[in-house]
Amino acid sequence: MTVINPSNIGDTPFQKLLGHNPKVMEAWSTLGNVLEVDDLLSSDLKEQVRRTLAQSNGCEYCKAKGKPDPDLFDEKISVAVGFAEVFVKQKGDISSSILDVVKQSFTEAEISELLAFICFTTAQQYFGSIMKLEPVEVS
Repeated sequence: MTVINPSNIGDTPFQKLLGHNPKVMEAWSTLGNVLEVDDLLSSDLKEQVRRTLAQSNGCEYCKAKGKPDPDLFDEKISVAVGFAEVFVKQKGDISSSILDVVKQSFTEAEISELLAFICFTTAQQYFGSIMKLEPVEVS
């Protein structure tokens, strides 16, 4: 059971918790939609990063969407997922040697997108964790 009751505003359980503040929910959802899709980085790469973060960020709703799938990893996904794991373990305190590895695989624009995605996704997952958002049971 969530910490607060869901609102009537929003399409997903996550959005309904943010729906108590419709402007926040709309802006949050818009940014999420921008960051999730193919841009400089593929949506497949971002999904593997999201799944990686979910395993450590405490949101059961996010974890229920699956673990990372190493069978889908290419070099870029491997580096991005590895970076996400370091990000979680180091609480964002990333050494320059780790960043150098990222710089060998990604352009500056891609790094900006990756870091924005990781930080935003972590915020979403922390919100879900704090709110005690549980997976939706499919009947």
